[in-house]
Amino acid sequence: MRTIVRAAWVCPVAQAPVRDGWVGVEDGRITHVGGEPDAPPGGAVRDLGRVALMPGVVNAHTHLELSGLRGNVPPAAVFTDWVKQLMAVRGGRRERADDQSMIDASRSGCREAREFGTALIGDITNSLTSIIPLLNHGLRGLVFHELLGFNLAHGRSVADTAAARQQAKTEGGNRVKVSLAPHAPYSVSPELFTAIRAAVDANDPPIMSVHLAESDGEVQFLESGTGPWPGLLRLVGSWRDDWPTPGCGPVEYLDRMRMLDSGTLVVHGVHLGREALSRLATLGCTVVTCPRSNQWVGAGTPPIARFYESGVRVAVGTDSLASVDDLNIFAELKTMRSLAPGVPAATLLHSATLAGAEALGFASEVGSIEPGKAAELIAIELPSTFDRQAAAPATAVEEYLLSGITARQIAWVTA
Repeated sequence: MRTIVRAAWVCPVAQAPVRDGWVGVEDGRITHVGGEPDAPPGGAVRDLGRVALMPGVVNAHTHLELSGLRGNVPPAAVFTDWVKQLMAVRGGRRERADDQSMIDASRSGCREAREFGTALIGDITNSLTSIIPLLNHGLRGLVFHELLGFNLAHGRSVADTAAARQQAKTEGGNRVKVSLAPHAPYSVSPELFTAIRAAVDANDPPIMSVHLAESDGEVQFLESGTGPWPGLLRLVGSWRDDWPTPGCGPVEYLDRMRMLDSGTLVVHGVHLGREALSRLATLGCTVVTCPRSNQWVGAGTPPIARFYESGVRVAVGTDSLASVDDLNIFAELKTMRSLAPGVPAATLLHSATLAGAEALGFASEVGSIEPGKAAELIAIELPSTFDRQAAAPATAVEEYLLSGITARQIAWVTA
């Protein structure tokens, strides 16, 4: 049975917003997209009224297992100071897949993300506890098993990742997939980077995520071997005296080890200059920006406009509830708009939807309203200025979606 869902505005992302638009849905799939003067195909009509109908958003980077830390790790002026606070709060605990507190945190994070209109998540996990919570809350996800070990002189086993991959396939088919993520250049040895690269090359999908150029201390560490990271690594017993200082920037360092390609999500990139960003664009990488978290942890303010000027694909993440107040992608968009007033609203919305879906390997299913895709749609309540009879332009609707949409304005659409 086909249902025609009508709305004051339909925002497909793949094309400009449509006033008084409609979407045909049958068996959970989008069949048609149109608006006046097009005549919709036959079917039961459901009129949502004064709303903007759009695809569920994509949170391309978060840590669901840290959702229990909201309010426990205060903001810091220096990134490594925030890291020390995080370590103190966590107490050196080793994450396990059967850790009930991690399971509960992942469940809570999934529930909150869903309330904020999220359809797809790129989740970074050490415990591998998020697979079932993602499925149970109706979310799609690429779960990145994050590995660390700066003082490892060999590659760590990826057996846990393989087992989790099989679990995801058994439980949810292709709704949740599993891959690997090296944490960052200051926490992963060259040998471990090499082992992860080999495992990702053999994975489906061959996609990885890595924190890169998040802080100026990381840049200093790679260029000269100085800064706060050597001391912190010694403090936690992870330093190795035979580590050769690469004498280059973060992008060049990872490129030397073949870690950067079209399947790489470069997370944060706060301290990437134009040349490094141009290189990422040429390699086909995606930069995932988490601007609220960057400012919370003392990493700095991401150069949002520079990201787009470089031509690199840009996706959006919240990072974890240890460094943001909520898992609201619309709050990230509001921050991005304030930091980059010259970037078109449509471009920012594309980053929070289709670009993230492309980066995570789910663009055939979600990220835009197009025939053949899953009808995972959200309705955003609009003010009276967007009545069907009002003369508001399409760009005004897109700008409104960047203004700080809250959970109470969001409703999932069932057709």
